[in-house]
Amino acid sequence: MRETLPEVPTLGTLYASAAPRVLRKVTSVAPDALPDTEAYVEAVRCSREQLTAYQRLVGDTVREELPSVLLHGLGFPVALWLMSRKDFPLPLLGLVHLRNEVRQPRVVRPDETLAVSARAVGLTAHHAGTAVTIETRLFSEGELVWEGRSLYLAKGVRLEGVEAPPAPERAAFVPPSTTARWRLDGSTGRRFAAVLGDYNPIHLSALSAKVLGLKAPIAHGMYLAGRALAQCAPHGTGYAWSVDFATPVFLPGTVEVNRTSQPGGVVRFSGWNAKASKPHFAGEVTPL
Repeated sequence: MRETLPEVPTLGTLYASAAPRVLRKVTSVAPDALPDTEAYVEAVRCSREQLTAYQRLVGDTVREELPSVLLHGLGFPVALWLMSRKDFPLPLLGLVHLRNEVRQPRVVRPDETLAVSARAVGLTAHHAGTAVTIETRLFSEGELVWEGRSLYLAKGVRLEGVEAPPAPERAAFVPPSTTARWRLDGSTGRRFAAVLGDYNPIHLSALSAKVLGLKAPIAHGMYLAGRALAQCAPHGTGYAWSVDFATPVFLPGTVEVNRTSQPGGVVRFSGWNAKASKPHFAGEVTPL
């Protein structure tokens, strides 16, 4: 069932509406618990000011196309509206971002007006809880120009009637060579929020992060992906990309980064903590 929203929701309002659910303990969900709702917004635009601010934020080049992570940011409020509803079975605050898969068939220009749709497409058992997939699509005059799937984990929530898979065996992490180093200060999350409007408390300050059980604020996964794509994504053409998140980047912090070109124009990237020898994220970009 499609529900058309009159305008793009405000992320701060959505997070505030979800806050009371932090106190409600969810221990299990039914496999068919997701609402059969497609959220839809008819007209979404990116201003020149927002595009310029985003390019400065992640170190992207100035050009007449909307970066893929910025497009994700335009659609994210519609997806979050779904996840903040009372009939969404998992608690929004506390969800762990695991993975993104995106396909962008062509360049999207800054002057295009976009329609956004979002829906929850499945619950899956995870060794640490229950994962949910959120699908977001962007259209320009009816043409699909961007589609992405985001995977989030609700830790400690059992999927009823489904046996959780065992935790995968992980080989010891062997860091690749460093091709870049990011030094992220404590304001990184707030600067990302100022551009994309995502004021999730876990990214903003030590105090707000501690309320949600973290020792310090963490970098937003889409900030990390945006910086990586600024170095790896092709210009002037469509492309697909994916990223898997392993451990959080606490702020302030330093991230070692590797960028490696592969046959066929594929570029792989990864980031890790050199002191702890732990991976933060890994992904790849493929031209279409």
